[in-house]
Amino acid sequence: MCTLILLRRPDHDWPLLLAANRDEMTDRPWRPPARHWRDQPDVTAGMDLLAGGSWLGLSDAGIVAAIMNRRDTLGPQAGKHSRGQLVLKSLQYTHAAAAAAALGADLDPAWYRSFNLVVADRLAAFWICHRGDDGPGRIETHRLPPGLTMLTDADPNDARSPRIRDYLPRFQCASAPDPEAEHGWSAWTDLLASRRCDAAGDPGSAMTVVTDRGFGTSSSSLIALPAVRGTELRPIWLFAPERPDQTPYQPITL
Repeated sequence: MCTLILLRRPDHDWPLLLAANRDEMTDRPWRPPARHWRDQPDVTAGMDLLAGGSWLGLSDAGIVAAIMNRRDTLGPQAGKHSRGQLVLKSLQYTHAAAAAAALGADLDPAWYRSFNLVVADRLAAFWICHRGDDGPGRIETHRLPPGLTMLTDADPNDARSPRIRDYLPRFQCASAPDPEAEHGWSAWTDLLASRRCDAAGDPGSAMTVVTDRGFGTSSSSLIALPAVRGTELRPIWLFAPERPDQTPYQPITL
């Protein structure tokens, strides 16, 4: 399970702030965010070397896309397309609304294992969901409201997820990041690095996951999109290439 935190503030200089911890099998090869795809030279994203897709990406048009598995669907499955390709598909569009509309209409749920896909820009954010055997057998598209949204392998802000139940109130109480300040993300990065588990001691309930079965948090990202393109404010992507409790964030060249 991965974790994504999205803060939407429509009238702010920074209307979209995003934080994400990637949880994956530790032996699955990948490359840090960069311009890896010749056919999409305007896309900066992490590259999954096993299937060629991505878990999180940002386009020069100002669209960010992130994919998460839903519960109990870790890894590829024979006969199914890679869910990481959906990030690259999302970043082909010029606006998040156009991407959400196209994907919601065109995707065949039979091609994929279940997923949560988030597509957002400075104007709007969308949750595109494939519930698999637990759902209605179609792709669902929902607009995410302003404010704070936390997403893991269940629904947005779903308290049935131990991680959301424990950490969503903490993010809601934390100071909102200031992307222009030297330590402006510290309230969020402290939470992203937390290994605090729930009362049952489930390591998967922590924000930074550490297990003895070859699975855990492999990287972390912080992304900020400004309100107006072409001004002195530019998108920001800070990336920790290992566990965020052990590795500092560094800026990605966009």
